[in-house]
Parts: sequence; C-alpha cells; structure tokens
Amino acid sequence: MDFSSEIYKNLFEKAREGMLLTDSKGVIQLVNESFIEMFGYSNSDELIGQPIEIVIPRKHKAKHKQYTENYVSKPEVRKLGKGKLLYGQRKDNSVFPAEVSLSYFNNVKNELMVLAFVIDITERKKQEDEIVELNVRLEEKVEDRTKELKNSYQLFSQIARNFPKGTINVFDRNLNYIFVEGQELYKLGIHSHQLVGSNYLTRLKKSISEKIEPILKEVFEGESKTFEIETNNSYYQINAVPLPEDNNEINRILVVEKNITEEKLAEEKIKKALEKEKELNELKSRFVSMASHEFRTPLSAIYSSATILAKYTKTEQQEKRDKHIVRIKTTVNSLTQILNDVLSLSKAEEGITKVEYKDVDVPVFCGEVSEEVQSIARRGQQIIYNHNGDENIICDPDLMKKITLNLLSNAIKYSYDKGHVHINTLAEKKLLTIEVIDNGIGIPLQEQNKLFNRFFRAENVANIEGTGLGLNIVKKYVELLNGTITFTSIPEKETIFTVKLPLK
Repeated sequence: MDFSSEIYKNLFEKAREGMLLTDSKGVIQLVNESFIEMFGYSNSDELIGQPIEIVIPRKHKAKHKQYTENYVSKPEVRKLGKGKLLYGQRKDNSVFPAEVSLSYFNNVKNELMVLAFVIDITERKKQEDEIVELNVRLEEKVEDRTKELKNSYQLFSQIARNFPKGTINVFDRNLNYIFVEGQELYKLGIHSHQLVGSNYLTRLKKSISEKIEPILKEVFEGESKTFEIETNNSYYQINAVPLPEDNNEINRILVVEKNITEEKLAEEKIKKALEKEKELNELKSRFVSMASHEFRTPLSAIYSSATILAKYTKTEQQEKRDKHIVRIKTTVNSLTQILNDVLSLSKAEEGITKVEYKDVDVPVFCGEVSEEVQSIARRGQQIIYNHNGDENIICDPDLMKKITLNLLSNAIKYSYDKGHVHINTLAEKKLLTIEVIDNGIGIPLQEQNKLFNRFFRAENVANIEGTGLGLNIVKKYVELLNGTITFTSIPEKETIFTVKLPLK
C-alpha cells in the first residue's frame, strides 16, 4: 500500500483547491501551494503556526473563533458557503468570496485535526450564475513512490473521499480497481470497498466500455489522455495518467472521473440562447428590408397622387381626381394588408388567435372565397372550383378563409395572364382536403425548403409585390387547426399546395 501515501501526497500538493490543515485550536499545521497562491503568500512558512484567523477578514475574526470552538466540540463533515457567502483575506488585506468544505480526523497521536478545502469563487460571482460554477478540477501526476508519508494515509484518504462531483481511481493493467474514492461514489450509493478488485469496464455499457478500453490501454504505454463520455444522461470528463514505477514500468494508471453534466447543460443553454438571438437578428434584418421595400413604393405612389390631386381644382377635372383617389385607396389597402399580415403573425405566435368551430357549407364557402379572389385576377385568369364528398362540416370558417384566400391569392399572383387556377376540396372520414393548383412560375428547387420561413421570398419573385409572410401565417393557422400543409412545385410548370384539416 506504499503507493497510496505517494498518491495522497501528490493529490494534496498538486490540487488546484486551496487546502489547509489545522489542529483543534485553529493553528495552521499544513497548507498546499494552491492555498498559498490563493491568499497571496510567498511560502508556507508565513502561514504554518499562525492562527486560522490570519486568512479571515477583520470583521469576521471574532465570530470565526466561536465557529472554530463549536466545530471542535462537535466535529462533522460539512460544506460551508452553500446559501451563505464566505470570504477570505489575502496577505495584502484584499478580500475575495470563497467556498469552504470541512472534514476532520484523528492523527496517530489521537489528536483532532481539521481539514479545510478552499475555493476562490470570484469568477462565479462575477458571472452572476450565468454559467454553473465549475467545481475545482484536480490534476494530479504521480511521480516516485516513497514510504515517507505512511502515517498520512488518513489525511490523504479524506482528500480523495471529498473529491467533488467525481471519483479518483487507480487501475492495474487489467483495469481492475486498486483504489477508488470520491463524492460521486456515495451519490450513487456505492462504497469504495465494494469496487476494489472488480473490473472497471463491467460497470459501463458495452458501447462505452468498447470506446474507453483502447484509450486507457494507451495510457499504459506512457500517454496521458483526456476525453469525455456520456452515459445515462450524464456527462463525465476523464483524465488518465500513467503511474510509472522505479524501473519506469507502468503497471498502474491514475484515472480521475468528473461529472460535468451541469457545465454541459449550461453550455447548451448558452448555445441555444445565442442561436435564438442570431435568429431574431436575422428576422429583424429581413423585416427592415421588407418594410423599406414594401412601404417605400406605395407611400411614394400616395404622395405622388396627392400632389397631382392638388393641381386638379376645376370641376371638369373630376374624372382625373377620381383616378388618383382610386389609386390612393388601392395603395392604402395594400399597406393595410401588410400591417394585417404582421399583426396576424404576432397574434398567432402569442397564442391570441383562438379556434372557433362552426357549421360550414364547403361549396358555398369556397365559392365565395373564389369569387372574392377572382375580383383581383388579371386579364384572362380563371379560378375553377370542384368539390367532392360531404358538403357540411364543422371547422373554423375564419381560419379556413384566411388559409384558402392566401393560397388562392398567391396562385393568381404568381400565375401568367389567361392562366387557370384550380381549387379542389374533398370532405370525408372527418378530414377536409383543400388543394390549390396553378401553372405559374413555380418555386425554385433549391429554395423550396425555405418556403414557410418568415419574410422569405424566392429569387424568381423579386419584382412581384409581397412580404414573405403569407405562407408562414398560413402554416401557423393550419397548425392551430391541428392540420398539415404540403406542396410540390415544378418551376414554370405546376405548383400544388395541399392542406389537410381534421374535422370535428
């Protein structure tokens, strides 16, 4: 067991945590390098033999003496700093927030010794819990084994046992446990003696063990390894280093497992937040681009007509005035439609739009919608309607109209003069199918996957008015009705939109 003392010695000296050992009177007996650096001292001689209050801020010294006496009278393993902010004082009297864990044991003289683990949590406070504070990582590298710290076994056993969120393991060449300790074991309800002598790989899923085994075998060749694994919805970081013997043979390796699930989840949250912010910025840019284009032209037309109207002051010029009044009304209606589209999108996303089921006569309903769209059709364009199945259904007529009106308007808008637009409906088996077919310009193949995106407009419609919101709104209305919308399109030949709505 000689190697264990050396392991514990290295764990103490190389640990990134500040470690402090005091006697029952609170006099410092031992500190590690991290503690010395953390508190701004040059060497351990400045601290050893001093009362623990030397590293406590002035205003807390009196209370801390009482804490020490209380602890010595009833020692227990406990963690300070959880729910209560603690502070340490450096040599230059500067103060920093700290997290402290306490443990105790009796030395060979049966004297009570108190072991403190100290972490500087300044960065955690600065980040205001945006990212879960990373627990202190222990990086240890075992060099030569000696018999010098044989009586310190209990001390270093406490260090390993309190290793946060992980385990410290030593394996032989067959990857059997020689030593294992750490908080993660007790979290899982396992004691170290249950594992010593058993094989590490048998605790893992086959897919994980097959990945880990060849990596750990390389550590026996003298290579240090750091990698991550995921198992049972938890993430672990594994650091493995060789433990060479006096003759440089490597028959044991040190493997430190650390549970980094919280850090991974925090990282994922930040990534998702950044992606969401990026998406919002892109949407803002698209909206500004759309608004500047779609509003500039109609506003210019209104301004132009209003300016010309001011010049027609004579009675006999009424016909010319009427022409520009109609132009202004048409343009205002266009602007109103744009604003209605934006408002409809906002209502749908905020959950304001409600579904109201009513009786609907499908042929009458679609005939009225077709007639309304026919009024805006260009010369020679025809809307041809056909219905099959049940005529009377129960659905939301308002959402149905918005869906059908938008699809028909698009079909007319993107079709050629004298082109026909077909709308077919089929109601049967509690399902309404609406099909809109046109023989217009179609949708470029490379852009079809973006068609339902907000503010998206295909490259072949740049010279045709539109906001890029219509189909996005239609999709949201279809989803409100628990339906689906699909399409097929062959550019310059045919485009078919198919909406399927479940019926009450």
